[in-house]
Order: sequence, then structure tokens, then C-alpha cells
Amino acid sequence: MPRQPRRSYDQHCAAARALDLVGDRWTLLVVRELLAGPRRYTDLHADLPGVSTDMLAGRLKDMESAALVTRRRLPPPASASVYELTPRGRDLLPVLRSLAAWGASDLGEPRPTDAVRAHWYAIPLLGPLAELGAGVVQVTLDEGEFHVRIDGDGGVEYGDGVYEGGRPSGGDDGPDAWLRTDAATCRALAEGELTLAGAIESGRAALERPTRVP
Repeated sequence: MPRQPRRSYDQHCAAARALDLVGDRWTLLVVRELLAGPRRYTDLHADLPGVSTDMLAGRLKDMESAALVTRRRLPPPASASVYELTPRGRDLLPVLRSLAAWGASDLGEPRPTDAVRAHWYAIPLLGPLAELGAGVVQVTLDEGEFHVRIDGDGGVEYGDGVYEGGRPSGGDDGPDAWLRTDAATCRALAEGELTLAGAIESGRAALERPTRVP
């Protein structure tokens, strides 16, 4: 059983109980990072600009106690530990998708003080990219790359960086589609001002589907 949170609303309400576990500052953003795959502490800290080392360590400890996160040692030669979400932690993806949809209208242009990472656009693009059907979509922005996996039942997940199978090359080990676009188009898709088909038709996004070898 998870330990009692350090702070509690002490209300017999499911929403209050959830906020006891994930309502602290930075917790859901840690979840956002780990939804993109297992991360070393240093990688987490690098992609959470503004969080102190003590704060991040404390949040990870609380999340481990709440059975949202687990830590494991990588096999040799990579002598390092990584944090990853438990199934209960991964169940927070719909929560983050709803939050992203709710906040999309306030996104606007990046402020001078805003940090930007390519994979931060993954969550609001999960819906539009699912229109491409089952498979792996590699997305390239000026800010970096991420990939999205869509299963036949409409389930989606995302990962940071280039898909492990590699770039489209005519073989069976690469993504099923390769999308090139920009941050402004991502924002328009997130806000519902533009559809993926419209972005491709207008040239704001370019889609490549590699030819598979029989």
C-alpha cells in the first residue's frame, strides 16, 4: 500500500484523493516526461527546466511511495538507474490529454522565458495523429523529434526522440509514417484551428509513408 501523502485534503472524495497523490507542483510534469519512456534522473532534470534537484528528488520519492513510479538499474555496460511509470502511473495519460485539451486555447506563442521541447507537443497531437491509423508515426520539428504509437484499438502512446526502428528506408524496421511540421502548426492542431489533413494539404506539414518490402 502507498504511504500516506505528506499533505492531504482529508476529504472523502475521489478527486481530492487523486490530488493528494498528483496535485503537488511538478508531479504531473514528471509523469509527462516518463510517459515518453524511462529516464535517468539527469535527463529528467534537463527536461524539467526550473525544478530544483531537491524538489525533483522529493517528487520522485513521493511518486515511488505512491506506486506511480519505479526505479530500476540498467544492465551493463550502462551503469545507471532509470525511473519509469508503473501501470497506475501510465493510467494518467488520459488525465494529461484532458488537461492539454483544456489548456490549448491559452497556449499562444512561446513567451521569451518559455522552454520548449519537441515531445511536449506529443500529448495534444495524439488525437490528430491517430487519424493516420495503426502504426508508428515519427514526428520531426525544428525543436527535435518524437514518435507516436497507435494500436488497432485506438490506443496511443508516445516516445521522445527517433523511433528505435530507425528512419523510413523501405524496410520493415522503421516508422509507418514520417511527419515533418513546425511548432506553430502543432499549436493550431492542438487548438482545433487546423486538421491534420488540412495541414498536409496546405503544405504546413509533410507526410511520408515508406514503401514496405514484401
